[in-house]
Amino acid sequence: QVRLVESGGGLVQTGASMRLSCAASGFHFDKYDMGWFRQAPGKEREFVAAISWSGTGTKYADSVKDRFPISRDNAGDTVSLQMNNLRPEDTSVYYCAADRHVYRTMVSTNIRDFNSWGQGTQVTVSP
Repeated sequence: QVRLVESGGGLVQTGASMRLSCAASGFHFDKYDMGWFRQAPGKEREFVAAISWSGTGTKYADSVKDRFPISRDNAGDTVSLQMNNLRPEDTSVYYCAADRHVYRTMVSTNIRDFNSWGQGTQVTVSP
């Protein structure tokens, strides 16, 4: 049974940093691309960042590029999102997700390509 558990959310001030982690179990983690998405109240869930199964390829939303590096540890079955220079507009519930295909050749940013989800963790950035 696939299980994704996010941790690391909370309340911070503008300009602060925060690190989110996602612990994966129940599947061959090192065969799947992983992604982070977020959903603010009243808005659709949106792509934030994704990393290839090997860790060599990454994609970012323009709004977080150069601020939110994504990384993974295939030995420990974890994927992380380091969030720097946080802004109030980054306030959302952040979700970890696993791609539906093994060994994808190009990292996807399409939410429909991710079929396993964590429960989410709240990130709140105060002005």
